[in-house]
Amino acid sequence: MKTTKLLLTSFFAAIAFTSCSNDDSEPEKTIPTIDKIELGLGNNETATIGADFHFNAEVTAADKIENVQVKIVQRSGETYSKVWSHEITWAQYAGAKNATVHKHFDIPEDAAEGKYDFIIIVNDQNGSKLEVKKNLTIYKLENIPVNPVASVFTLFINDAFMYRKGKFSNADAKYKNNDIFSSQVTLEGVKGNGIMYLLLINKNAKHNPESVDQIDFKKVIVYDVFEHKNVADASQFSNVPWDGTKFTRETPKLTIGAAKDNNVPIGQDLIANKSWAAGDYTFLVLYKNTTYNINFSQSIDLPFAL
Repeated sequence: MKTTKLLLTSFFAAIAFTSCSNDDSEPEKTIPTIDKIELGLGNNETATIGADFHFNAEVTAADKIENVQVKIVQRSGETYSKVWSHEITWAQYAGAKNATVHKHFDIPEDAAEGKYDFIIIVNDQNGSKLEVKKNLTIYKLENIPVNPVASVFTLFINDAFMYRKGKFSNADAKYKNNDIFSSQVTLEGVKGNGIMYLLLINKNAKHNPESVDQIDFKKVIVYDVFEHKNVADASQFSNVPWDGTKFTRETPKLTIGAAKDNNVPIGQDLIANKSWAAGDYTFLVLYKNTTYNINFSQSIDLPFAL
C-alpha cells in the first residue's frame, strides 16, 4: 500500500509540474511581414555591374522594426569568375511599425556576373525576424540583352527649342496655357518588342513612376506613346523616326490646357481629372522592352506658368 501511495503521489506531482511548465512557457513570437517587393526597374530581377539598382519593399513589423538588411549571395551549383557577396543594413527604420524601403544603390564594380540569391531580412525589436529569398541575375554591361540609352532628348515650345543637348535654350521661358508642347526622344540599343511613354506630371501629384507598369494614368498627362515590334538587331528607336532620308512620323503635339491628352486610343479627359493644375511639371520618359523585361527612364523638371 505504501508503494502504491508513493507512486500516485509522484504521478500527480508530475502532472502538476507539467501544467506549471506549460503555463510559464513564452508564447511564440509573431514575425514581420513584407509586401510589394521590387528588384530592378520594373521588377525585372536583373542588375548591372557598376550601375544603379532599384529596390523596393513594404515592411510591417510585428512590434517595431530594428533594421532591414539585404544580402546578395552566390548559389551552390553555379559557376562564377570569383567569390563575391554583398550586404547592406539600413538602420534608419528603427522604431517604426511600417516602412516603405525604397532604395537605389550601385552594384559594386568588383561584382561577379551570374545568378544570385537576393535575401531580404527584416529584424524586429521583439527578437523575431523575417527572411525572404528572391532571384537576381547580375550582368556585365556588355552582356545585357538590351541597354537603352537616350541619344536624343529634345523638347519644344511652340515649335522652338526649349531643351536641347542637355540645356535649356531660354532660361526664362515657361509653358503657359495654349502653348504647344512637343518632344523628340530617341533611344539607342533596343531590339525585340518595346513601348515608350512620354509623360507630363504635375509635381504636386507626388507620382513618380519608375517603370511603365507603375504609371497611374489618372495622375499623368500622356504626351505620346509609341512602340516597336520584332526588331531583330539592336538599333535606334524614336517617337519621331528617321529613315535616313525623311521623318516617317510627324512630331506629336499637345496644347497646354487641352481637354484631352494623347493617350491611345482616344485620350483621357484632362478637364474631368483636373490634370492641368498650377505648379511645375516633370517631363518623364518611360520605356519597357517587353521581350527582355528591361526598363529605361529619364526625366527633367519643366517650368510652367498656369
